Amino acid sequence: MAFAQLGLNPLVVKAVEASGYTEPTAVQIQAIPATLEGTDLLVSSQTGSGKTAAFMLPCLHRLDQPSALPGRGPRVLVLTPTRELAQQVTRAAETYGKFLKRLGIVAAVGGAPLHVQAKLLSQPVDIVVATPGRLIDHLERGRIDFSRLETLILDEADRMLDMGFIDDIEAIIARTPATRQTLLFSATLEGVVGRLAQRVTKNARRIEIETAPELKAKIEQRIHFADDFSHKSRLLDHLLRDVDLTQAVVFTSTKKSADDLAVQLRGEGFAAEALHGDMNQRDRNRTLQALRQGRTRVLVATDVAARGIDVPGISHVINFDLPRQAEDYVHRIGRTGRAGREGIAISLAAHFEKRQIRDIERYTAQAIRVGVIPGLEPKARPARPEGFGDKRRPAAPRPAGGYGKGTGYGAKSSFGDRKAGFGDRKAAFGEKQSSFGEKTGYGHREGTRPGSDKRNAPSGAKRRAYGGY
Repeated sequence: MAFAQLGLNPLVVKAVEASGYTEPTAVQIQAIPATLEGTDLLVSSQTGSGKTAAFMLPCLHRLDQPSALPGRGPRVLVLTPTRELAQQVTRAAETYGKFLKRLGIVAAVGGAPLHVQAKLLSQPVDIVVATPGRLIDHLERGRIDFSRLETLILDEADRMLDMGFIDDIEAIIARTPATRQTLLFSATLEGVVGRLAQRVTKNARRIEIETAPELKAKIEQRIHFADDFSHKSRLLDHLLRDVDLTQAVVFTSTKKSADDLAVQLRGEGFAAEALHGDMNQRDRNRTLQALRQGRTRVLVATDVAARGIDVPGISHVINFDLPRQAEDYVHRIGRTGRAGREGIAISLAAHFEKRQIRDIERYTAQAIRVGVIPGLEPKARPARPEGFGDKRRPAAPRPAGGYGKGTGYGAKSSFGDRKAGFGDRKAAFGEKQSSFGEKTGYGHREGTRPGSDKRNAPSGAKRRAYGGY
C-alpha cells in the first residue's frame, strides 16, 4: 500500500516520499484513516513502529485547510515525556509539513528560555509540541489559548505517567475543548494508562500492533555477569574498545553516575559525553549534535535519553546499570539497530539482579544469551532464573577480529584498574549505595521537576533501591 491510498493530502504525501518513505507501517495503515475520520484512538505500539508519522500525517492533512474558529492558539497539541522526544516530533512535523503554507510549529519544553517560547506562542500557531511541566508554566501565565484546539495527542503516555506527570496531564486536558479528538499512544494500554484513557477519550478505537519478529532479530542481545564494580568497569572498558563499535550509548541509573562515568571515560581516551535531565537545553542540544556528527563516540546517559534519540550510527547499547522497568529495557536497546541496521545490546549485570533479568525476558518473550569474555570471566555464575531463561552453557567467545583485538581508542590502561574506581563505592554489588557512592539508592527519577513529591513518585509498584533484593 502507498501513502496516497490512505487519503492524505497530496502535499503531505509529497513530503513523505521526499523523505524516502514509500510504504506505510502497520500502525500507520490503521491509525491514519481512523484519525482522518475523527475517531478517538488508543494505540499500543513499540518504539520504531512509525507512530510519530501515524498521528502527525493526518493532523497535517487537516491543517492545510484554515480553522473555522477564530484565534491564534494551536489546533494540534502533542504532549511528550521528554525534551528529546518533543524535538523529534517537532522535526517530523517540520519535515512532513514543509510543502504546506504558513505552518506554525512551536516546541514548548523545559531547559529553554521561557520568554522566547512565550513570544512564539503569542503569534498564530498550528502545532504545539510540549512536555507537561513546561506547558503548565505557560498555562499558569495565560500564554496559551486552546479555544480552537482540534486534536490532542498523548505520545508515550505510559512513560509520562511513570515520570509522575499525571496531575499535569489532567490539568492540561481540563483546559482543552470537550469537542477535541484525543489520540493516546503507549507501549501498554493496561493499568493506570487504561484508566487515564477511559477518562480522556470517547468511544475510542483500540489499535494494538505487535512487534514484528524480524525487527527483534536485528538487535543481538547479551548479558555479561560481573562479580563486583571493578569487574563491571573492566568489562565496559573491553567492550568499548571493540573495533566493530561505531558509536555507543551507555546507560546508567543516576545523573551523577552518568557525569562521573563520562569524565572517567574521557580520561581513558574515549570521546565520551554525558546526557541527563539536569543539563540545560543548550548543552543537551550540543551533546546530541556532536553525537549525530560522529564527534562523540560514547554517550553516557540516563533513561531520559532512551526515547527520542534517533542516530543511525549507534552500533552498541550497553546497560552499565540495568533499567528499573522491563519496558525501559526495550526503549534503551531501541537506540541501536535503527534505519534497518543491525545492532548489539549488552547488559552488565550483578549476580543478584536475576529477578530483573527474568522480568526483561518475560516482557520481551526472548531469552538473553549469556556471554563470557576470555580473561574477564566471572568467578561465580548465578543460576538462571525460571521462565524464558536460557540454561545452555555460555556461548563461545567472539572470534578473532571481534572484541579485544583492535586498538579501539588507543592503548590506554584498563578502565577498572584504578583503585579509586568511580568514587568511594565499595566493591561488592550488594551494598545499598548507588553506583557511584551516592546514598540515595537508585537516584532521583528522570523527568521530574524539583519541589514536587508527586512527580518524584512512580505511578506503578514501589521500586527497590539499587541492590535491595
